[in-house]
Amino acid sequence: MSIQRLTRELRPHASPAGRHLRLAVSLALLALPLAGCGTGGLWDKFMAKDDTFVDEPADKLYNEGLFLMNEKKDVKGATKKFEEVDRQHPYSDWARKSLLMSAYASYQAGDYDGCIGAATRYVTLHPGSPDAAYAQYLIAASHYDQIPDISRDQGRTEKAIAALEEVVRKYPTSEYATNAKTKMEGARDQLAGKEMDVGRYYMQKRDYTAAINRFKTVVTQYQTTRHVEEALFRLTEAYMTIGIVGEAQTAAAVLGHNFPDSKWYKDAYNLVKSGGVEPEENKGSYISRAFKKLGLG
Repeated sequence: MSIQRLTRELRPHASPAGRHLRLAVSLALLALPLAGCGTGGLWDKFMAKDDTFVDEPADKLYNEGLFLMNEKKDVKGATKKFEEVDRQHPYSDWARKSLLMSAYASYQAGDYDGCIGAATRYVTLHPGSPDAAYAQYLIAASHYDQIPDISRDQGRTEKAIAALEEVVRKYPTSEYATNAKTKMEGARDQLAGKEMDVGRYYMQKRDYTAAINRFKTVVTQYQTTRHVEEALFRLTEAYMTIGIVGEAQTAAAVLGHNFPDSKWYKDAYNLVKSGGVEPEENKGSYISRAFKKLGLG
């Protein structure tokens, strides 16, 4: 679905509910003088301005929203128009379209919470709509765009991955599934980078067990990220330091088998050689099993 199709102008149609409401009010007003002098208060209530009686055509509000968003670049103003369609015409097809446009406009404005709220509501109310995949993708993209630097807590990254997985799971054949997979790899790379950052910190503190646990996470959960080569080298380094030579040999061997031209392999090879051994894979090691599971071993 293209945004052009979403934003095209549709032919306005009559609102029977609006006509019925105006007719009922007119009849009530005509009847008031017959009730005598005691009706002043009631008459004043009918004559007073009451916004609940404002019933602008849905297509007019919708197209005004499109104009504000596309021509005036007034995303906030456009969002208000789309929300007004939903308020005044909650069960119309225009309301459905406006809800999605409200989510899109919020995303464009960087109002990610607003986008997530509107898109989630759309998916909940219209799960069978052809545009539900796009709404779900907007939710995921809003989380993804808020991924923080690796020095900070990665809770938002985990939310992004969960939302992106939902796009792929629910709409595997949609045009958004491919983009979701690409973003998912980027988010996973971020989580792996966080593990590496913490692992290197522990290495500097000579807390080798804590460091190994971090590098192990990268090797077992994020083998397809760009950080796995360094993680294998760091495992080689940490295991050699604490004297678990067999695991060091395995880490170096798996690194050489999968990334023979990597600079990290050259360092790992020289490290085990300096300890008087060669890289040698233990097939029973978690390192070996992690790569066999992906068909990389």
